[in-house]
Amino acid sequence: MIVAFDNPIPASELDQYLREFGQLVAESGLVESFAARHHIRVPGDDHAPVAIASAVLQLRLADVDALNATFAMPGAVDLIRRWQSSHPYKAVWVNHEPLA
Repeated sequence: MIVAFDNPIPASELDQYLREFGQLVAESGLVESFAARHHIRVPGDDHAPVAIASAVLQLRLADVDALNATFAMPGAVDLIRRWQSSHPYKAVWVNHEPLA
């Protein structure tokens, strides 16, 4: 998942979002592993035609059923609404088979 906040947010707040998201998916029991990192800004980002990522989040899931279930995780709607109300953002899902 790629998360792009509409406006830059302090690194400490981005870290808090990533911690909360990580805790949510860990408690769901659906996710085999979770990792998240800040986007590394480079000058070329100024020419991005759509959005500039704030962070990338990787969720490893057992199968498509687990993937589908993540969209109904308890607490997900509350987390999204709370963060969207103070720091609007967009998320892009990239669902794929393992790359390596």
